[in-house]
Amino acid sequence: MRISELAAESGVPLATLKYYLREGLLMPGRSQSRTRSDYGPEHLERVRLVRALVEHGGIGIAGAHRILEALDSPPPSRHELLGIAHGALPGTVVEDDAADPDPDVAAFVASLGWGVEDCAPAVHRLSEAVVRARAAGIDLPEADLERYAAAMREVADVDLEVAGRAATASEAMHTVVVGTVLVDPVLLALRRLAQESVSATRG
Repeated sequence: MRISELAAESGVPLATLKYYLREGLLMPGRSQSRTRSDYGPEHLERVRLVRALVEHGGIGIAGAHRILEALDSPPPSRHELLGIAHGALPGTVVEDDAADPDPDVAAFVASLGWGVEDCAPAVHRLSEAVVRARAAGIDLPEADLERYAAAMREVADVDLEVAGRAATASEAMHTVVVGTVLVDPVLLALRRLAQESVSATRG
């Protein structure tokens, strides 16, 4: 198909496709002449992925590049793939001058026995969130955090089972990244519904 047909099929404006091409987010089409290139199903799939990452997931151009590079040359293990995916997600970059995580939060994470790295960006994010919540008067005792953690562990089991059903490492990366970005709102909505349900049963 021509690039105009790719635009129509994907629902992405022609100008945006040309921007993706300039930024290297979309691979060039097969040249048919000096002024014409043909695009196939792989281009349509890439456009949809880029759109999901950049427009819906808020990944940003640099993050999208890292993900696409990993998709084109997947690392040897799916665990490494997960690390690349997490590193590209919004809010996961820890600045060099960032404060160390709150010691109590770091100790809590260690007590879970999950085997995550002390420097994992999510440890910093958790620390920031807990400190902000407590500053606003939300106590979050360790017993409550443990229950939240147990619930999230079950969510993670579902996430990784879904990713594990992918036939290739590239499909697994797509599932992890796009799934995390686009399923987070699903989890939030389910939490709201669950709160309403539990509240109703407790009167």
